[in-house]
Amino acid sequence: MMTAHAMTTADATLERAWEVLESVPDPEIPVVSIRELGILRDVRRAADDVIEVVITPTYSGCPAMSQIAEDIEDALKRADIGPHRIATVLAPAWTTDWMTTEAREKLRKYGIAPPTGNCGNAAAPQEKTIRFVPRALKKPVDQPACPRCGSPHTERLAQFGSTACKALYRCIDCREPFDYFKPY
Repeated sequence: MMTAHAMTTADATLERAWEVLESVPDPEIPVVSIRELGILRDVRRAADDVIEVVITPTYSGCPAMSQIAEDIEDALKRADIGPHRIATVLAPAWTTDWMTTEAREKLRKYGIAPPTGNCGNAAAPQEKTIRFVPRALKKPVDQPACPRCGSPHTERLAQFGSTACKALYRCIDCREPFDYFKPY
């Protein structure tokens, strides 16, 4: 059984791990952290007393996950956080509802239109059965506003942009192309 001092130390270690991981950027969009994007799901102490970092990819085939895991490892080692492991969890599936307001604003300033609306998954994730069929959004998605000039007059050029989680759009007013982070 843990003593009060050991529990306080454990809590401090978890807090420090969260602080360290707050600064780990997404490798594809370095202006936002993995926490801001909702990829970092939890930092907890496992039954074997090891720090466990739980991450969920933006989609199951995300090529950046190995880089994210390496970046987490490096950050925790530099901070001298003791024994730890990374657990990649696919269910519940990641949703753009998990993105913070700060992440959405940073995406816009970076030139990527943040997702519009929400998918109805903003509540704390719970275990659910995975269905391999597209689900309809609870509310129709508006055209994304141009992140450069703010115009709502945009058009989709391609379903996939620089990565599979983004679509390619163009502003009709300023004629500039931009990525749109698709809501899911």
